[in-house]
Amino acid sequence: MFPLTRVGHPPRVVGHRAEQRIRFPVCRVGWLTQTFVHWPFPPDLVQALLPEALAVDVYEGAAWVGFTPFLMADMRPAGTPAALPALPTFAETNLRTYVRHRNGQDGLWFLSIEVACPLLTAARVIGAPYSPGRLGVSAHGDTVSYAGARRGGTPSYRLVVRPGEPMVPTDRDVWLTSRWRAFTRSLGTLWKTPTEHEPWPLARAAVDVLEETLTTAAGLPRPVDEPVVHFSQGVRHVRLGTPRPCPSWPRRA
Repeated sequence: MFPLTRVGHPPRVVGHRAEQRIRFPVCRVGWLTQTFVHWPFPPDLVQALLPEALAVDVYEGAAWVGFTPFLMADMRPAGTPAALPALPTFAETNLRTYVRHRNGQDGLWFLSIEVACPLLTAARVIGAPYSPGRLGVSAHGDTVSYAGARRGGTPSYRLVVRPGEPMVPTDRDVWLTSRWRAFTRSLGTLWKTPTEHEPWPLARAAVDVLEETLTTAAGLPRPVDEPVVHFSQGVRHVRLGTPRPCPSWPRRA
């Protein structure tokens, strides 16, 4: 792993609010009924899955991998007339980790993205690892259930959570849930896509059922620690910026 100080940029502090204003979004959307399930992993295991220009970000010495199912609502590409309907609501689930670029910027790296809307697989052009599948989100009494499987049946997951009381986020809660750019890679080029939205309204959550094979399909061992779990009703005013190539940096000697 390269040292983050080698290019003269100290690590930036992860913030509860967006780092940048996106004045000309390419897409607007809502991310609703979202659950965050996080496990700690040894950093070297996660680093092995990253491109050279990115270093795994750590909190209290651990890398963290998040399993995050949710609903995509009111998705509207830029320039779509308000009179036209948005795309129908659909489910998405991503498996992600947290990284820093050599310039010190932090962000997300997606290990996989399962999606119920095949149109989103067009984002593979910048390396977003979308896979179409059958996904669902439902509420029953005081529980929320998520289930999905990639086309072909594997990998798959099933999650049932019991949302609790709203919470004031700690530093770790913010660190695990608030990132304002995503990195992807395509044909040797690293891309970054900025994101802006209101702060996540977080609640505590208990897990009733958790079965998943996404982590092992991504090249990680099965999680052995109890997960850290948050629930959110979601954020409705998400603005996605234009993906841009990251600057090239000299290779390590």
